[in-house]
Amino acid sequence: MAGHHAKYDDMVESSGLTMENHRRCSARAGKGKRLWKKVKYQLVEYHCLPGYLRDNEYILGHYRSEWPLKQALLSVFSIHNETLNVWTHLIGFFLFLALTIYTAMKVPKVVDLHSLQHFHGIVKKADLHKLQEELLKCLPSLPSMDMLTSLSSWHVKELLYNCLPERFSSGNHTDGCVLHSVKEDLANIIAPLMMRPITRWPFFAFLGGAMFCLLASSVCHLLSCHSERMAYIMLRLDYAGIAALISTSFYPPVYYSFMCNPLLCNLYLLSITLLGISTILFSLLPVFQNPEFRTIRASLFFGMGLSGVAPILHKLYLFWGEPEVFRTTGYEILMGALYGIGALVYATRIPERWKPGKFDIAGHSHQLFHILVVAGAYTHYRAGLVYLRWRDLRGC
Repeated sequence: MAGHHAKYDDMVESSGLTMENHRRCSARAGKGKRLWKKVKYQLVEYHCLPGYLRDNEYILGHYRSEWPLKQALLSVFSIHNETLNVWTHLIGFFLFLALTIYTAMKVPKVVDLHSLQHFHGIVKKADLHKLQEELLKCLPSLPSMDMLTSLSSWHVKELLYNCLPERFSSGNHTDGCVLHSVKEDLANIIAPLMMRPITRWPFFAFLGGAMFCLLASSVCHLLSCHSERMAYIMLRLDYAGIAALISTSFYPPVYYSFMCNPLLCNLYLLSITLLGISTILFSLLPVFQNPEFRTIRASLFFGMGLSGVAPILHKLYLFWGEPEVFRTTGYEILMGALYGIGALVYATRIPERWKPGKFDIAGHSHQLFHILVVAGAYTHYRAGLVYLRWRDLRGC
């Protein structure tokens, strides 16, 4: 019998649990069950976890450990230390799904909505019928519609704007600034309608990358507690999603900045794509998941983001002075700051390292990281809208 007990003790120790921790886990079973009645399966503390689930020693409790797949899925509606990790990115996924549908249905129509509303308000001050008459006189002097579709919107706008001054007089409206604004807004509105809109695939590639990243992250946090094999697969999926988001984030600024120079455009796109693929392949190595590589993981993804500085500086050099370029750059700086702060919070485990156990359910570093990622991706979406409007109006 003594040999049997010794063998049992050896088995417990070999599983990574000391006898003291084993007794502590058993003693807290009833307490945990009373506190978390909505959770069918017991939540455990950090020292009760198998090695593959130990990632953050500053989050002390409320872990799910080796739950059946069905219960892991249903735990999306229960309270544990991964609840907000799941929902912060799941809500982000649905946000970007809605933005994708909105962009596909509305953006080609509303890209100049602000100009249209502004123009409509000004025309009330002028003579709408007179403006229509002058526009009809102006249109016959323009090239044919077939020729217009082969021109950029920038050149179409130049033709429209140069035609109106000789024919469109202010009449009783003596405000020259209003007259100039009417002509400018009119050209901005009509020009995009006379040409095919710039391709949208880089913008939708970014939206797809964002949705893949957010959904992969949510699924990873939800199902990794099932088994070591599932955790391995889910974490690789999560890393692939992060790399996809960073890579596709470069597609809109690179494509729309250098679309008139195919060599530069393809070179930048190929470089960031290869860097993203390399990061995904590196993340497949089992050692990549070890807790001691946490800082290296954050640094690798941060380095991917930092590689975008070159095309942004190049864009500024080529188009210095154009307001859209400064606006998009401002958005991109804000996006980079949000991603960078998120990576820093993730790597340093702030604030839970200051008060271990106080942020187990809400407020720990990974949740803050998730929120900053969603905010950064949305900032980039706003930049993408500016790029679309800019290129639709300017062409090459």
